[in-house]
Amino acid sequence: MELNSKECTGHLMPVRDALDVLNGKWKLPIIVALMHGNYRFKELHRMVGVSPKMLSKELKELEMHQLVKRTVYDTIPVSVEYELTPYAGSLKKVIESLGEWGLQHRKKVMAKK
Repeated sequence: MELNSKECTGHLMPVRDALDVLNGKWKLPIIVALMHGNYRFKELHRMVGVSPKMLSKELKELEMHQLVKRTVYDTIPVSVEYELTPYAGSLKKVIESLGEWGLQHRKKVMAKK
């Protein structure tokens, strides 16, 4: 099926929009970690292996896109916990598909070595 320029752009724009939200090395690993539960900042930092500065930046962007919720608890010292929003659940199939493709791709590439 051949697409004209307008149809091609119509197919590309939603993919670009999705990639704009999930761009970078750390957003998907952060989301995957949070799929397994709510975590405090230091826990996420250790689990994902990202610098604190980058983690803070990525979490703010994920909050802006309504994928992550930040909850501040009135404790001494103050504690902050991160969790996925219900809207982030819409990424579950996408992430599962990426994981399946990644496994197949790894097997294919490793078989050539």
